[in-house]
Amino acid sequence: MAAKHTPKFILGFALLCLTGRSLPYFFPIRSQDITQHQQTFKFTDRNALALGTILTRDQENTVVVPLDKISPLFINAIIAAEDKRYYQHGALDMRAVGRSILEAIQAKQIVSGASTITMQLARMLEPTPRTFGNKIREIWLSRRLTAGMNKNQILEAYINRLPMGGNIYGVEAASRTYFGISATDLNLAQATILAALPNDPTDLHPYYHWNILKKRQKYVLKRMVEDNYITQTQAEKTFAEEITLQPENQGIIAAPHFLFWLSENLPTNLNSSLKGEVFTTATSTVIRTTIDRPLQQFVTAQVRQIIQSLQPYNVNHAAAIVIDNHTGEVLAYVGSPNYFDYQKMGSNDGVQALRQPGSTLKPFLYQLALENRVINPNTVLADVPTYYAIPGAQLYSPTNYNKDKFLGPVIVRVALANSLNIPAVRVLEKVGVENFLNRLHQLGFTHLKASPEYYGLGLSLGSGEVSLWELAKAYLIMARQGEVIPIVTTKRQEAEGRRQEVPFQRQKESPLPPFERGEREKDLEKVAFFPDRMREDYSQTKNKNIPPLPKAKSEWMLIADMLSDSHARATEFGVNSALNLPFPTAVKTGTSSDFRDTLTVGFTKDYTVAVWVGNFSGKSMVQISGVMGAAPLWNRIMLHLHEKSEPTVLPPPKNMVQRPVCTISGLRPKSDCPSVMTEYFYPEQLAEYEHLSNNYRVGNLPTEYNEWLARQNESSLVDGGLKILFPQEDDYFLIDSSAGEQKLEFKLANSAKKSVEWWLNGEKLTVNSGNSFFWQLTPGNWHLEIRSGEIADRVNFEVKLSNKSLYNGFSIVEEGIKNK
Repeated sequence: MAAKHTPKFILGFALLCLTGRSLPYFFPIRSQDITQHQQTFKFTDRNALALGTILTRDQENTVVVPLDKISPLFINAIIAAEDKRYYQHGALDMRAVGRSILEAIQAKQIVSGASTITMQLARMLEPTPRTFGNKIREIWLSRRLTAGMNKNQILEAYINRLPMGGNIYGVEAASRTYFGISATDLNLAQATILAALPNDPTDLHPYYHWNILKKRQKYVLKRMVEDNYITQTQAEKTFAEEITLQPENQGIIAAPHFLFWLSENLPTNLNSSLKGEVFTTATSTVIRTTIDRPLQQFVTAQVRQIIQSLQPYNVNHAAAIVIDNHTGEVLAYVGSPNYFDYQKMGSNDGVQALRQPGSTLKPFLYQLALENRVINPNTVLADVPTYYAIPGAQLYSPTNYNKDKFLGPVIVRVALANSLNIPAVRVLEKVGVENFLNRLHQLGFTHLKASPEYYGLGLSLGSGEVSLWELAKAYLIMARQGEVIPIVTTKRQEAEGRRQEVPFQRQKESPLPPFERGEREKDLEKVAFFPDRMREDYSQTKNKNIPPLPKAKSEWMLIADMLSDSHARATEFGVNSALNLPFPTAVKTGTSSDFRDTLTVGFTKDYTVAVWVGNFSGKSMVQISGVMGAAPLWNRIMLHLHEKSEPTVLPPPKNMVQRPVCTISGLRPKSDCPSVMTEYFYPEQLAEYEHLSNNYRVGNLPTEYNEWLARQNESSLVDGGLKILFPQEDDYFLIDSSAGEQKLEFKLANSAKKSVEWWLNGEKLTVNSGNSFFWQLTPGNWHLEIRSGEIADRVNFEVKLSNKSLYNGFSIVEEGIKNK
């Protein structure tokens, strides 16, 4: 019976094998199916000065050369190193597969692979994790390649896709980058160095691991000797030959981070997308950017100098971007001190990297609060110890940069200019985290994707992560008084490939063109090129889920005025900090938690400058704040931008009037006011300003200031110079008879620091000049009085005895009532 079915089985098996063998020919991959777009990008600055050439941006876009334009020395070397029997086998080398299996059985581990050049090409075309299933898929793809292409076509596609270190792919790009010559001119030493690279392009990088690369070159030469391409004498002479590498800048003169970022975001169809902004030659595409090369080189030099001066404080990286406020054009873009210092993560782009912004978001919170009349310019905010209960977490207690310092009552201008954290959190509590997050989305902070609950009240202090690019764009909106324009990165060209030669001149008093919003958007979209990400960011303002910014010029101008007020910020920053320039400038600093990031962002009438200083690794700096780290760099850039022409003043808020205010009350100053400033008012608020001013006393602070007052050695904000802060009138306390001795701390504010008599129910307890006194709790009704000469203050409170504590989980201890 078995013999009867044997022929059928053999026939079926033969048909199955034949089908498997022939199936790839029904789905062949031909050379035109995997054609690489030959596209080398040459970039110039706004005045046609060369910036550099990007040879490739990914494996599909490289400098492609035909096989007959590649040195035969390299072709022989790469075949010897990667697949010695390439021209003798098909998609798979069954002899190599058998040898690999035998070696694995003997060694009980994989000793060597059996991937052919065809299989490696398949893996380059469709990179996947190395699993058994993906290996089968790789073999299938290899057979399809063999079915549709001859050996030379496969080898050409492979050589032009080889990873050669960094962002370099293909032998032509590598040859130009490392040796400054075409691949057709490679000598044996250069060819074997490049043939060694694809084995591990990271750990064999020529600029950083030369000695390891030389060992791999020795292996390549050995294989070439074994395959009779060269003699042993040639191999030894070649290995000893001295090889000179090109400078590490890879043909880039300036702005490498900007060029690589721009090239990665170029649309697929350049000529239709950029219209007249590019022209194409036989070998490359030339793109004229908005960068000002001399300015770019100046900013780069300043970044390096600042980092060098801050190295003792564990500061290693910085980034900066400069934007023209009138056009939205990027004039300078520095992503790190040195792009090509890979060992120090120099290729990281600090302009696009996500970092915590610290306090640089606060101006947008205050603007939103003013716009919605949640606060007014003369609102007084309490900078006092504050606690927020968060479900499932510990009490949230925000602190200022100087953790032990609280200013008490502060007017909005002082709170923002001095970057006080607690007033900002109080304003966010009134505005609502969701409303503020929506506003940040309107401003272009697209990376703040989490829920309002995730960020919480810390959003005002920088609990989210944003990029320097987004910050610069948002401050540009502020500089333009709430008007949104796109960020522009390329200059328009004349038709038929002729450059439009318009020298860049720094503007003095060019007013913003009086376009309506719709006309401006239409015009800018005609002449400006947006990379894909930028276009997405810009279009978000038109998204039905993100409404455009409302017109609120006065509030934007008011915030800019506050940020330019050097006197208002003197309390925290002094009068001679790097934030103070000899011309009008609005500026804000930011420092993230544990000193990981420092930022300074600001603008004049003409320019917006955003600067970040920190470490790409996320390691903390040594007590370096925004005013110490990023501000000096920002200062140098701003001074350079305006060295030939001083900017005009920032325009005052429209439709607002100025009045003198007491900084403690926000109302008309009286004789008891400790400090006075001028503040803007909406005209409709003047009547309320006058009415409230008549009835306000500086020393009559609300009870929320009691803890703060108790911490002051002296305070002129206490009526009569003496005030009981704790207990307060009609307080009562429950004590547990089984809890042992329990004490209550009496607290007072003593502005004169005179000796004070403490009286309880007519009995003198003590005489001291301190601000507190501990009293053992005793049940009863109590009348507490303090006296200092003719000055006195008094309160009534009650203490009750309870065998069972009515405070579930609470008891009274010496510091007051505390949670167990």
